[in-house]
Amino acid sequence: MSFFRKLKEKITGTNEAVTEKFKDGLAKTRDSFTSKVNDLVARFREVDEEFFEELEELLLQADVGFETVMELIDQLKLEVQRKNIKDTASIQSVISEKLVEIYQAGEEMESGLNIQEGELTVVLMVGVNGVGKTTTIGKLAARLMAEGKTVMLAAGDTFRAGAIDQLVVWGERAGVEVIRQSEGSDPAAVMYDAIRAAKNRKVDVLICDTAGRLQNKVNLMNELEKVHRVIGKEVPGAPHEVLLALDATTGQNALVQAQTFKEATNVTGIVLTKLDGTAKGGIVLAIRQKLNIPVKFVGLGEGVDDLQPFDPEKYVYGLFADGLELEESDK
Repeated sequence: MSFFRKLKEKITGTNEAVTEKFKDGLAKTRDSFTSKVNDLVARFREVDEEFFEELEELLLQADVGFETVMELIDQLKLEVQRKNIKDTASIQSVISEKLVEIYQAGEEMESGLNIQEGELTVVLMVGVNGVGKTTTIGKLAARLMAEGKTVMLAAGDTFRAGAIDQLVVWGERAGVEVIRQSEGSDPAAVMYDAIRAAKNRKVDVLICDTAGRLQNKVNLMNELEKVHRVIGKEVPGAPHEVLLALDATTGQNALVQAQTFKEATNVTGIVLTKLDGTAKGGIVLAIRQKLNIPVKFVGLGEGVDDLQPFDPEKYVYGLFADGLELEESDK
């Protein structure tokens, strides 16, 4: 049985609506990347060195990342040799299998949120302006509320004009309270007030917004360190999650941003926004390989419920769904 069919069997019976979200959300990457792989398979009858060179180029164009591509190509060559694969027709199934293996390889990573049951959980959201950070906070709040948690938001991005108002709008949509001060206030003071309010109201999860300025890395580090200090003093062990919002449409630029924030604070997970808006969805693999930080959520559309926990198998299914359906039709 091919990996495609095993994958289909594995995800059948899980939440089919979520599986479809991954399929729809990765349509641009699939239309670009998978259609080109199909064309490549159609042009080459044999799996030879020239075939691998062109496949390598396609993977790089999808922003899979140089190191990941090199590893994938090496593994594919070994697999082709081991299974004595001559025909290109079965190569897509092997590629998809290796992509899942590469994502899941190495250090065991916790993909779920580190929720402190019965205690206040503090989630710090970081990321540059314009990546969809505030929107992500609103969607995450709505998601947690739907799971039965009580949620509060802290408007710690006090520098960007309109950031506080934007968070208040999302708070109203999600039905959660937003603790805020005036524009230009000290973000650490906002966090202090928010933690006190969350404790008094016995809230389950406090999600804290932060400023997204990267112009001066020293200022960014100092500000985040101060916020960390205040949160840790008020809630020992907090923040329990530091989620970095990255815009998938920026491709390799997202890696540069991630490296900067990783140096400034202990990032525990990535939220990859706007994955549905890019043909370079391979950036998921580059992030995992290069930064060794789990992708915890992905944005697969504009709707409140389109922020979904990342699932590598559903992700690969979304990338290769057309190939799977084609294989199914040939049965």
